[in-house]
Amino acid sequence: MIVVFGSLNVDLVTPVERLPGAGETVIGPSYALHPGGKGANQALAARRAGAEVRLVGAVGTDAFADIALSLLAAEGVDLAEVARVEAPTGAAFIAVDADGANQIVVAAGANVEASATPLASLPLGEGDILLLQREVPEAECLKAARRMKQAGGRVILNLAPAGPPDPALLECLDMLVANEHEALVLAQSLGWGEREPDDIARRCDGELGIACIVTLGAEGVVGWHGGVRRRLAAPAINVVDTVAAGDSFTGAFAAALAAGYGFSGALQRGLAAGSLACTAAGAQPSIPRKDAIEALVGQSFL
Repeated sequence: MIVVFGSLNVDLVTPVERLPGAGETVIGPSYALHPGGKGANQALAARRAGAEVRLVGAVGTDAFADIALSLLAAEGVDLAEVARVEAPTGAAFIAVDADGANQIVVAAGANVEASATPLASLPLGEGDILLLQREVPEAECLKAARRMKQAGGRVILNLAPAGPPDPALLECLDMLVANEHEALVLAQSLGWGEREPDDIARRCDGELGIACIVTLGAEGVVGWHGGVRRRLAAPAINVVDTVAAGDSFTGAFAAALAAGYGFSGALQRGLAAGSLACTAAGAQPSIPRKDAIEALVGQSFL
């Protein structure tokens, strides 16, 4: 079982010719409304990759809540521990340019009230994985991580959005997933001089004992685990929209670990999922399924 403690949002996505600079207004022709949020995206990604998934988080009592939960419910993610609170459902405002790059502003809403309390009563064990991000209160993430470690399971943190992680939370981690910017923020928060993703991941693994994966966009991924380096090039794709690429990677990576794949096999499946997510528009609508992931793994890595 994968337990995701994280955010649920609705995404308002607008295509633009180019992303705006500071103080600039850019006009898009329309917008689309999709379910999103890093916690929800990663839960759906893990589920579509074949895992049994339970999501713990919070939504409001507004109409956006039903949209935020719609695809998760349809795909069979266990939503029994998603609370309904008085705050509005979280929302993300996303601009996507002609090359698929994006800018995102998130209004946390109900995610501020997300609580890890339900994990205390869940029947967790050694085969379980807790997946965390940084769009819900970090103090609650720490509670969730300590509960999973007490149960003997593994804890994975996706360091997104970027920010200095609580040292107590780092002590609970088995694995950390970051993009290049997030990895640099991690290094700076720890007082490290390393600036290259490869060097940061190596030091995280060797010094902190946390397996570290850094996604490199079109350049693929690098990971260090137990003193061993893995480096994979990304498959060639036609980029439409990079929204949820990182979430697709993280969810599929966790699902592969839960299915018994080793670190390298999980990286292959995460990279395939993240790449496929770039070939379709929207966050959750773009998250790929297991058969497509395995097909791309077979073409690219085997």
